[in-house]
Amino acid sequence: MTERISRFPVPDLSHVPEDVRDRILAVQEKAGFVPNVFLMLAHRPAEFRAFFDYHDALMEKDAGLTKAEREMIVVATSAAGNCLYCVIAHGAVLRIRAKNPRIADQLAANYRKAELSPRQRAMLDFALKLSTRGGEVEDADLEALRAHGFDDEAIWDIGAIVAFFAMSNRLVHLTGTPPNEPFYLMGRVPKG
Repeated sequence: MTERISRFPVPDLSHVPEDVRDRILAVQEKAGFVPNVFLMLAHRPAEFRAFFDYHDALMEKDAGLTKAEREMIVVATSAAGNCLYCVIAHGAVLRIRAKNPRIADQLAANYRKAELSPRQRAMLDFALKLSTRGGEVEDADLEALRAHGFDDEAIWDIGAIVAFFAMSNRLVHLTGTPPNEPFYLMGRVPKG
């Protein structure tokens, strides 16, 4: 049985603009499958481009935060936001980037009990506060991050990742997009 990818139209790849199709095919080449979120967004090419451009601007750099720490923010806040797709898909990426098969499950269940450094715990304390009680964020919260070595650029990245994935979580809720099956096993066992 084929699972529905979206409550909205999912275009055939032959009917999407060439740049969108090329990006989807490049991801398929690298991952071995097309993540459902790419197909879900493909019917709105301008939004597809903007979404993935901003995603990459936030998630594909190593300054201030490691790529694994960026994924930690996504998994922990997406768990708080009840987004199965993002917890599963970004949990897979996190396991690979952190080289730790346990970390994503720990963060999804209770980040306070996860295998984290004090710096990472402070990062997630702030990310969860911004995600769930954003109106309560104060200067002291940023000072606490600075005390753990985060500069203003890294603090901005933490906040922007929280905000971007709040939007992503809600789009997935709107569309009913399920995680792809391969995500469940990625990064759990070393490649033979």
